[in-house]
Amino acid sequence: MGHDNTHKLAIFRGRLKFKSNVQKIWGVLIFLSIITIIEVGFGIWKPSILVDNYFIGMKLLNWVFIILTLVKAYYIAWDFMHLRDEKSSLRRAVVWTAVFLVAYLLFILLQEGTYIEGVKTNGFIKWNF
Repeated sequence: MGHDNTHKLAIFRGRLKFKSNVQKIWGVLIFLSIITIIEVGFGIWKPSILVDNYFIGMKLLNWVFIILTLVKAYYIAWDFMHLRDEKSSLRRAVVWTAVFLVAYLLFILLQEGTYIEGVKTNGFIKWNF
Protein backbone atom coordinates (compact mmCIF):
# COMPACT_ATOMS: atom_id res chain seq x y z
CA MET A 1 0.00 0.00 0.00
CA GLY A 2 2.98 2.31 0.09
CA HIS A 3 3.06 5.05 -2.48
CA ASP A 4 6.14 6.78 -3.77
CA ASN A 5 5.43 10.45 -3.16
CA THR A 6 8.96 11.66 -3.68
CA HIS A 7 8.28 13.04 -7.16
CA LYS A 8 5.40 14.90 -8.75
CA LEU A 9 4.84 14.94 -12.48
CA ALA A 10 5.05 18.29 -14.23
CA ILE A 11 4.81 19.18 -17.90
CA PHE A 12 7.15 21.79 -19.36
CA ARG A 13 6.94 22.59 -23.09
CA GLY A 14 5.56 19.20 -23.96
CA ARG A 15 8.22 17.32 -22.00
CA LEU A 16 7.53 15.39 -18.83
CA LYS A 17 9.62 16.26 -15.79
CA PHE A 18 9.43 15.17 -12.21
CA LYS A 19 9.30 17.74 -9.46
CA SER A 20 10.78 16.61 -6.16
CA ASN A 21 9.21 17.30 -2.79
CA VAL A 22 12.19 19.46 -1.89
CA GLN A 23 11.41 21.74 -4.86
CA LYS A 24 7.74 21.85 -3.83
CA ILE A 25 8.64 22.81 -0.26
CA TRP A 26 10.94 25.60 -1.42
CA GLY A 27 8.25 26.87 -3.78
CA VAL A 28 5.68 26.93 -0.96
CA LEU A 29 8.14 28.65 1.37
CA ILE A 30 8.95 31.33 -1.20
CA PHE A 31 5.28 31.94 -2.12
CA LEU A 32 4.09 32.21 1.50
CA SER A 33 7.12 34.34 2.43
CA ILE A 34 6.40 36.82 -0.38
CA ILE A 35 2.78 37.22 0.72
CA THR A 36 3.83 37.59 4.37
CA ILE A 37 6.46 40.20 3.44
CA ILE A 38 3.80 42.13 1.51
CA GLU A 39 1.46 42.00 4.54
CA VAL A 40 4.17 43.13 6.96
CA GLY A 41 5.26 45.87 4.55
CA PHE A 42 1.71 47.21 4.27
CA GLY A 43 1.37 46.99 8.06
CA ILE A 44 4.49 49.09 8.59
CA TRP A 45 4.14 51.47 5.64
CA LYS A 46 0.32 51.95 5.75
CA PRO A 47 -0.17 53.68 2.39
CA SER A 48 -2.53 56.63 2.72
CA ILE A 49 -4.60 55.54 -0.29
CA LEU A 50 -5.46 52.31 1.54
CA VAL A 51 -5.93 53.88 4.98
CA ASP A 52 -8.03 56.90 3.98
CA ASN A 53 -10.48 55.09 1.67
CA TYR A 54 -13.29 52.83 2.85
CA PHE A 55 -15.20 49.98 1.21
CA ILE A 56 -18.29 48.51 2.89
CA GLY A 57 -17.49 50.21 6.19
CA MET A 58 -13.89 49.08 6.43
CA LYS A 59 -10.55 50.55 5.37
CA LEU A 60 -9.12 49.23 2.13
CA LEU A 61 -5.97 48.20 3.99
CA ASN A 62 -8.03 45.82 6.14
CA TRP A 63 -9.57 44.34 2.99
CA VAL A 64 -6.07 43.80 1.56
CA PHE A 65 -5.05 41.97 4.75
CA ILE A 66 -8.17 39.80 4.67
CA ILE A 67 -7.71 38.89 1.00
CA LEU A 68 -4.00 38.10 1.37
CA THR A 69 -4.72 35.98 4.45
CA LEU A 70 -7.40 34.06 2.55
CA VAL A 71 -4.97 33.50 -0.33
CA LYS A 72 -2.42 32.09 2.11
CA ALA A 73 -5.02 29.89 3.79
CA TYR A 74 -6.25 28.55 0.45
CA TYR A 75 -2.72 27.84 -0.74
CA ILE A 76 -1.86 26.03 2.50
CA ALA A 77 -4.98 23.88 2.14
CA TRP A 78 -4.23 23.35 -1.57
CA ASP A 79 -0.68 22.19 -0.94
CA PHE A 80 -0.46 20.71 2.55
CA MET A 81 -3.93 19.16 2.67
CA HIS A 82 -3.37 17.82 -0.87
CA LEU A 83 -6.55 19.36 -2.25
CA ARG A 84 -4.96 19.59 -5.69
CA ASP A 85 -5.10 15.80 -5.94
CA GLU A 86 -8.77 15.51 -4.96
CA LYS A 87 -11.88 15.60 -7.11
CA SER A 88 -13.26 19.02 -7.94
CA SER A 89 -16.46 18.43 -5.96
CA LEU A 90 -14.51 17.85 -2.73
CA ARG A 91 -12.32 20.88 -3.43
CA ARG A 92 -15.40 23.03 -3.96
CA ALA A 93 -17.04 21.71 -0.80
CA VAL A 94 -14.01 22.57 1.31
CA VAL A 95 -13.30 25.95 -0.30
CA TRP A 96 -16.87 27.25 -0.56
CA THR A 97 -17.67 26.25 3.01
CA ALA A 98 -14.69 28.24 4.22
CA VAL A 99 -15.56 31.20 1.98
CA PHE A 100 -19.14 31.23 3.26
CA LEU A 101 -18.05 31.04 6.91
CA VAL A 102 -15.47 33.82 6.50
CA ALA A 103 -18.00 36.04 4.71
CA TYR A 104 -20.56 35.39 7.47
CA LEU A 105 -17.99 36.15 10.17
CA LEU A 106 -17.04 39.42 8.44
CA PHE A 107 -20.70 40.43 8.22
CA ILE A 108 -21.26 39.75 11.92
CA LEU A 109 -18.07 41.57 12.95
CA LEU A 110 -18.93 44.61 10.83
CA GLN A 111 -22.49 44.78 12.18
CA GLU A 112 -21.47 44.42 15.81
CA GLY A 113 -18.47 46.72 15.40
CA THR A 114 -20.67 49.44 13.90
CA TYR A 115 -23.11 49.14 16.81
CA ILE A 116 -20.35 49.25 19.43
CA GLU A 117 -18.75 52.26 17.72
CA GLY A 118 -22.14 54.01 17.80
CA VAL A 119 -22.52 53.28 21.51
CA LYS A 120 -19.04 54.63 22.24
CA THR A 121 -19.52 57.84 20.26
CA ASN A 122 -23.19 58.60 20.91
CA GLY A 123 -23.80 56.99 24.27
CA PHE A 124 -26.71 54.62 24.81
CA ILE A 125 -28.58 53.59 21.65
CA LYS A 126 -32.09 52.27 22.04
CA TRP A 127 -33.19 49.85 19.35
CA ASN A 128 -36.67 50.34 17.96
CA PHE A 129 -38.26 46.98 17.34
